[in-house]
Amino acid sequence: MARTVSITNASGARYRGRAEMIASVDACLKSHKVKHAKIDIILLSDRRIRTLNKQYLQHDYATDVITFPLDEQPLYGEIYVSLETARRQANEYGVTVVNELCRLAVHGALHMLGYDDATLEDRAAMHKLESKFITAG
Repeated sequence: MARTVSITNASGARYRGRAEMIASVDACLKSHKVKHAKIDIILLSDRRIRTLNKQYLQHDYATDVITFPLDEQPLYGEIYVSLETARRQANEYGVTVVNELCRLAVHGALHMLGYDDATLEDRAAMHKLESKFITAG
């Protein structure tokens, strides 16, 4: 098995950036010398990601990204991204929606690789790595 990154749009909304998200996550995996991986990125609405967040993490709010690592060897997992939240954050941060979708997808991949964002220092380190792998402006 090689590295495969797939995207499923379960949000019900149109979006751009499919190729860029795949390329960004693949660049992240390649940089971490991951040769075999299957990463599924699922785009959701705020309502659906809020349900996942409440069910699995006991947080009753919509979030931008949730990662479920399912296996370590080979690396396999699912990254759920709220398309609605990505659009709001892109506007807030002054970046394109494609850029924000790539950042969230890479953020999820970094969590699968063992990175944590529990502290400000950890968040800053992850943000720097995200910027390194984003292929969209």
